[in-house]
Amino acid sequence: MTARLLAAYRRSTYEAAGATIRIGRRSPAVDALLARLGARRGGFIGAWNPFSRRMPAGWNARMQDRLRQATRRLPSAEGQGGHGSWREAHLLIAADPRRLAVFARRFRQAAIVIVARGQPARLRPLAASGHR
Repeated sequence: MTARLLAAYRRSTYEAAGATIRIGRRSPAVDALLARLGARRGGFIGAWNPFSRRMPAGWNARMQDRLRQATRRLPSAEGQGGHGSWREAHLLIAADPRRLAVFARRFRQAAIVIVARGQPARLRPLAASGHR
């Protein structure tokens, strides 16, 4: 992950069902949302812009629908994240971060944002197998 991309993740705000958080910070609202989802931890994951390369809106919407389908058995909340004018849809999914990383790799994401009740949000970069 480039320093520029890492900085963009760190500047971004991540939101789901009205609860917001930033990397390195705690959020009582995200803690409460995780509790409502019946979980102690989870993560923000999306399917837009694989490997952080901008894709057309229609393509992003189709991929996000496929992510929803793939994770339909897991408790989740719709959301979005970004900084300034950059916005992307994502889900806060209540599941083990290792399981979330599998979904993120399938949808060619560069990283996921891991949250746990009472803990600061953490960025987990993912190795992009086959990506240059």
